[in-house]
Amino acid sequence: MPLLCTLALISLFMLTSMIEKRIKPYAVLQAEHFAQKTANEIIEHSVSEYLRNNKFTYNDFAAVLYDEKKKIVSVETIPYTINKTQSDLTLLINKELELSGKRTAKIALGSLTSSYLLTGKGPKINIRVSPIGVADVKLKSDFSEAGINQTRHRISAIVCVKMTSSVPLYSFETKSDFEFILAENILIGDVPDISPYATGKNSDKS
Repeated sequence: MPLLCTLALISLFMLTSMIEKRIKPYAVLQAEHFAQKTANEIIEHSVSEYLRNNKFTYNDFAAVLYDEKKKIVSVETIPYTINKTQSDLTLLINKELELSGKRTAKIALGSLTSSYLLTGKGPKINIRVSPIGVADVKLKSDFSEAGINQTRHRISAIVCVKMTSSVPLYSFETKSDFEFILAENILIGDVPDISPYATGKNSDKS
């Protein structure tokens, strides 16, 4: 009898281990997908609301300087707006993440297998996500070609956020980066000088 119990326990352990190896990769993908989707919704709403309330234009972030022949001399980003926007967005996004608390979604157990036939089938289990720490916001000034003798200057917010996601028996951490355009402009002619805040084309020139 003790031998049968031992064999049964060993068999149960081996079966559980096999199921875990098959399910875990799909559980990771589902949990990470939900975490990224949740973070994107919260951050996109925060950034959109901030831009709608402030109504920024390109001229709020950068000044294009010309010489007497109307030729571009330099492009200077405006430190005050850059720093204020970065600070405001960081506070707003983290506040929204904190208020969101834990979010849950239900997924069919069959979706955690490799079988297409079982996708969406079976009992529902919960996926939970919640933020870890704080989101980090950085503003990027990027120059790229936009056509013959034209340069696109784009100012974007790069938001990095860490989320924890979990399904029964498993918990994962997901780090995601999101980029949102704050302002952009098409500059006609050469852009010989770029301020220190800028990155991208010609950014090594002073």
